[in-house]
Amino acid sequence: MEADYDHVETMVAFNKANIDATHDLVCAYKPNIAFYEAYGAEGLSGLSRTINHVRRVAPDVPVILDAKRADIGNTNEGYTTMAFDLMQADAITVNPYLGSEALRPFLERADKGIFVLCRTSNPGAGEFQDLPVHVAGYKTKPLYEVVADNIARDWNKNKNCGLVVGATNPEQLRSVRRLIGDMPILIPGIGEQGGSLEKSVAAGKDSRGEGMIINASRSIIYASTGSDFAEAAREETKRMSDLINQYR
Repeated sequence: MEADYDHVETMVAFNKANIDATHDLVCAYKPNIAFYEAYGAEGLSGLSRTINHVRRVAPDVPVILDAKRADIGNTNEGYTTMAFDLMQADAITVNPYLGSEALRPFLERADKGIFVLCRTSNPGAGEFQDLPVHVAGYKTKPLYEVVADNIARDWNKNKNCGLVVGATNPEQLRSVRRLIGDMPILIPGIGEQGGSLEKSVAAGKDSRGEGMIINASRSIIYASTGSDFAEAAREETKRMSDLINQYR
């Protein structure tokens, strides 16, 4: 237990240094809850402390809790309490597999953002997400397009929905953008996963050249493994921010 506590303290210090170095350059932070849950109560305390640090140094920068929650409605009530009331996150990622009825506790939080998995960036994503589905008026559509359609048409009544679409297939990203108009898209897969930043911006930007939260994690926080890690993270963040604006 002592070793876990020490690891969490190191992780929080690492997070704070990276936040201090980059908060004026980013549009959001997206901590993944799994890396904190792995250390039990101490880890979740570390997540809370990390989010609180964002609140102190960058109160206008939203925190997206990457939790990919999905369950029946009364269980999701607990998840919303954890994410929004206890952790004070501004948004959360969720899985659409159980449908909008089950996700109502999230969707009804009009003051919070809900990013729904649509077409993810992992290598096995197509196993289900690309399956052809018969839809009225079409011969078939891939499942991820059906998800995008439903979210844009039926789920976004509180104007608090966005979609998660990976950078690893720009044409699929482009097709989702056509379907959802100017809704925001969270775009993981840049950097270590090999997604093209230039192609992602071209495919993912909305009618105003905006609407994208482009996520890079390991390529930024591990830009250096030395004592200059925070300075290196800032340099990589600045480089990426400049490129995004150039490609827009």
